[in-house]
Amino acid sequence: MELSLTDKVAIVTGSIQGIGRAVAEMLAAHGAAVVINNHEHPARLEEVAQGIAERGGNVKAVIADVTGKEGGQKLVEAALEFGGIDILVNNAGGLIKRVPVADFDEGHFQTVMDVNVRTAFVMSHLVLAHMKEKRSGKIIHFSSQAAHDGGGGGAAAYAASKGAIWTFTKSLAKEVASFGITVNAVSPGFIAHTAFHNTFTPKEAQEKMPSLIPLGRAGTAEDVAKVVLFLASELSDYMTGQSLEINGGLYMP
Repeated sequence: MELSLTDKVAIVTGSIQGIGRAVAEMLAAHGAAVVINNHEHPARLEEVAQGIAERGGNVKAVIADVTGKEGGQKLVEAALEFGGIDILVNNAGGLIKRVPVADFDEGHFQTVMDVNVRTAFVMSHLVLAHMKEKRSGKIIHFSSQAAHDGGGGGAAAYAASKGAIWTFTKSLAKEVASFGITVNAVSPGFIAHTAFHNTFTPKEAQEKMPSLIPLGRAGTAEDVAKVVLFLASELSDYMTGQSLEINGGLYMP
C-alpha cells in the first residue's frame, strides 16, 4: 500500500501561510490536485500557487470568503474543474484577538464563530453532494488543543469554537458514514513559527514552551501536514469521528 493521492482532488481552505500552506504543499507533493484559498491576499495566494506549480503540482488558487455559500461554491467549482472532490481540509480559522469574557464583545464573538465553525459547516455542506455521489470522501477539520484545555487568556471564544468543531466532527462522521465518507479532526498544540503564535503568544512564552513538551521541541507546520496527509489517504480508511492530537505530548487526553 502506497501513501499516494494521485488522481485525488483536495480543497484546502485558508492556505496562504503556516499550517494551511504546509498542508496544501504536502497533499500536492503526494499527487493530489489542490484548490487553495484566501479571501483578502491575492498576491500571497498566487505566490503559494506558483510554488506548488513549480514543484510539479496541480493547483488552482481561489480568492473567496468561505464563511458563506457563495464564496465556498467558488472553491467547489474550481475543484470540479479538476474532475471531482475527494478531500476537504477545513483549515480556515483563527483566534482574531484575545478578549476576556468579562469584556464580552459580540462582534468579536460572531467573527470567531464564523471563521472557525461556520466555514467548516459551509464547506462540508457544499462538498457532500459530490462525495455522496461518489460514495467516498475525506473531510478533515481543524480543532485545537484549546478545545481540550481552554486555551490561554482571553481565548474563551476561540476555545469554544474549536470545541464545537470537535463535536461537529463526531456528528458529521455518523451522518455520512453510510456513504463511505470519513470525517476526522486534527488538534494541533504549540506549533512554532506560525502567524497565530507570532501574533498572540509572547516571545518569552514561545521560548519556554519546548521545555514543557515531553518530546522536547515545538511542533512545525509540517508535523501537522503529515497527519493531515495520513487522514487524507487510504491508510486512514477505517478511522472516522476521531481527533488526532499533534502536540508532542504537551496534552494527553
